[in-house]
Amino acid sequence: MSVQILLQGRIFGTEPFLLSGNPGESELAGRFQWVSLLSEVLPRALIAELNLSKMLLGSSGGEQFLVVLPEEVRAQAEQFLQAARVDAASMSAGCVNLLWAITENLGDWTVVRKRLNDEMQHKRGTPLAAWNPEQTPEFPTIDRGYFTRLGESLRDSSVIGWSPDGPARLQAGTGKHTWHTGSGPASASDAIPIARHAAPSDDGQGPAILPVLAARAQGRPVWGILRGDVDNFGIRIRRVQSIEEHVQLSVLYKQFFAGELEVLCSTGEFWRKVTLLYSGGDDFAVCGSWDALIGFARELQRLFQRFAEEHLKDFPGPEGKTITMAIALAPDLNSNAAVIYGQAGQKLEAAKSTDKDCIALLGRTLEWKQLADAAELKDDLTRMVNEFGAAPQYIRELCSIYRETRRERGGRRAEKPWRFHRRLNRVLGTSRSRDFQKARTSLVTDLIGKNPANIKMRPSGRVALEWARLSTEGVNES
Repeated sequence: MSVQILLQGRIFGTEPFLLSGNPGESELAGRFQWVSLLSEVLPRALIAELNLSKMLLGSSGGEQFLVVLPEEVRAQAEQFLQAARVDAASMSAGCVNLLWAITENLGDWTVVRKRLNDEMQHKRGTPLAAWNPEQTPEFPTIDRGYFTRLGESLRDSSVIGWSPDGPARLQAGTGKHTWHTGSGPASASDAIPIARHAAPSDDGQGPAILPVLAARAQGRPVWGILRGDVDNFGIRIRRVQSIEEHVQLSVLYKQFFAGELEVLCSTGEFWRKVTLLYSGGDDFAVCGSWDALIGFARELQRLFQRFAEEHLKDFPGPEGKTITMAIALAPDLNSNAAVIYGQAGQKLEAAKSTDKDCIALLGRTLEWKQLADAAELKDDLTRMVNEFGAAPQYIRELCSIYRETRRERGGRRAEKPWRFHRRLNRVLGTSRSRDFQKARTSLVTDLIGKNPANIKMRPSGRVALEWARLSTEGVNES
């Protein structure tokens, strides 16, 4: 009886690849698709090339994969992966690095996993060891045309193909080996799950470009990028006690993101305002109009919380059961999407380093409950405009009061509380209407709290102000 081996592959360097060269919108979409599909296609192509059963595929996607192989094909598998590694590095100007670890499927899973991780760490620590020592690797520039064509062709194709003459060069619809793609209920059982919703253009002939998405926002025309990542996902995976649990958990997360993102994007509130950029094993990226991104983040967090309660209740600890997100807004309509994607990543990293189970947006990091409070306060702020006839400019004046008090706290003692409240009353205006008086009192309380001597605005209040300001810009102020 032949000994089984476990092969774990991981793809590194995707973030630098996505950001390198300031790719255009269409090219960036193709790069995202390539990164999403590479860790899905390579293990399937390896199994197909070795004429082995599809059942040997353990997990795939999210820039990593795990397969079970017989010991006899070890040399062939390494030769296959080395060719794919060289091709992936060549296509990405040296950014993308495919590494793998192999060990016998003997002993407890925790021991097997440690052997795999040790070998992977060794390879990461010696990046040049796999290259010819007599020749320093040199890579061509990125083929921008290929990624642009890939992104465009995958929108209309439900088949992805692979060929040995280009082991990392994926093609839509053709190849020596092909697989169906999709994430809906009608997809084939062995289809590669991929979320690829794109908001339609005004004529319906293609995807909407980012300035068009910005124009569909309520209030100020601004587009942005939302990124999300499961908190402590790596710890959750490391705590599983068997390879079966490892595969089950990996598939659960991947199917959640691929499936729920696609369904959520197809709802009436979002289908014309957001475009999916990337869906991984524990993270995602979406671009769209600024107002839709906030609502999208809230709804996806609600769905993820329900997913964790239903599917992860038997796993102890909070690891892998919460999600953190970040939104970066473009300063102008023609901003480069890759730059904004990088900024969203920086905001996400900062949010996860200071807290978990939160969202970074509009200059602040809020817990999800605080975001719900900010949404209610934003509605109160806009209600003053829509129902009581206040000029939209009052929201900007409230923002300026906040900025002044924040600067004064940094330099000298803040202004007297009664002066602050007098300015607030002047900005909000006066009316004998009982409803107006109640709304104004409630608004001030929600902004700065019930303590009359406190003039420090709550984080949710600051976000609500910016949210309301963006929502009302462009409204007739006469």
